[in-house]
Amino acid sequence: MAQKSRAEIRRGVHSRIRKKVRGSAERPRLAVFRSLNHIYAQLIDDNNGTTLATASTAEKVLAGKTGGNIEAARTVGKAIAERAIKAGVETVVYDRGGYVYHGRVKALLDATREAGLNKNEATEKPAKEVSKADKPVKKESKPDKPVKEKSKADKQAKKESKDEE
Repeated sequence: MAQKSRAEIRRGVHSRIRKKVRGSAERPRLAVFRSLNHIYAQLIDDNNGTTLATASTAEKVLAGKTGGNIEAARTVGKAIAERAIKAGVETVVYDRGGYVYHGRVKALLDATREAGLNKNEATEKPAKEVSKADKPVKKESKPDKPVKEKSKADKQAKKESKDEE
C-alpha cells in the first residue's frame, strides 16, 4: 500500500470535521486555509452557499514582509473579525481546515476572539512567570524508616503463635 501524503491526510481530516461543522446565517463557519506563503480566512453561510467576508495575506492591505508567519496570521484574524462584525456577525463556528490547532491557525483564531468574535469563549492567557522568591520552599522530609526484614525464625515463631490460638 502506498503511503499517503500530508495533503491527503489533511483532506481526510478536513472532510471528517466538515461532517460535524456547519455554518448558518446567524453563526457562519470561519474556514481557515494556510499555504507556505499565505493564510486565508473566510466566513461562509453553508445554508445559502454564500461567503460573507474574506481576509488573507494575499491582499495588498494585509500583506506584510511575509504571509507565512504567526504575526501575519494575527493580522488576518483581526481583519476577518472586524469585517465579520461589520457584516453583523458576532459568533462563528471555527473550521480549522484539517490543520492542527497550533501555530498560525491558533494565532489567527485567538486574534479573532481578541477582536470581538465569540465573546463568550475565553482566550488563553499566558502563564505568569514565577520568580524564585514566589516558589514554595520544600520542607525537608524525614528519611524513611528502614524496612526490617523478617528472618525465617521470626516467620516460624509467628506461625507457631497462630497455631496455639
